[in-house]
Amino acid sequence: MTHGMRTDAYTSRPGDGGGRREQAARYALLPLRIFLGVTFVYAGLDKLTDSAFMKDSGAGSVGDMMRAVRDSSAVPALVDLALKKPSGFGYAIALGELAVGIGTLIGLLTRLAALGGALISLSLWLTVSWAADPYYYGNDLAYLMAWIPLVLAGAPLLSVDAVLRSRRRRGTGDGYR
Repeated sequence: MTHGMRTDAYTSRPGDGGGRREQAARYALLPLRIFLGVTFVYAGLDKLTDSAFMKDSGAGSVGDMMRAVRDSSAVPALVDLALKKPSGFGYAIALGELAVGIGTLIGLLTRLAALGGALISLSLWLTVSWAADPYYYGNDLAYLMAWIPLVLAGAPLLSVDAVLRSRRRRGTGDGYR
């Protein structure tokens, strides 16, 4: 007896509005987008409002954190670069996180924002959390992997990108772009 596997799991039926599976698939990245966007906005604001973090040295400062991880990082040259002006690096990371988070939340230049988030996560993984043992205790690697689907897919729904794309289609009369 032959047992077949259903291959039409994602095809819609006439009149069903695309089906529940199709709707779920269309919205699948939305929870990830919201989580990463909120997390990065929070991280950026947290750094910007923490007076100790933005200092070159002292308890809780970005400078002391960078000095502490310098010898255990995968790329000490990145840490050395940050140590040339720790407070400037702190502001760059905080403002980058804020921009990435806002862009991701509202869906504006989402792929670019996600790429920025991935690069921030990569740089933090290679420097700050590289020494985590076992490796999966360092959360920056997980954030890096979480950004990849948004780099690839962007924000096709509920986003400024989708509104702009729709306006361009209506303006050109071509619904297939």
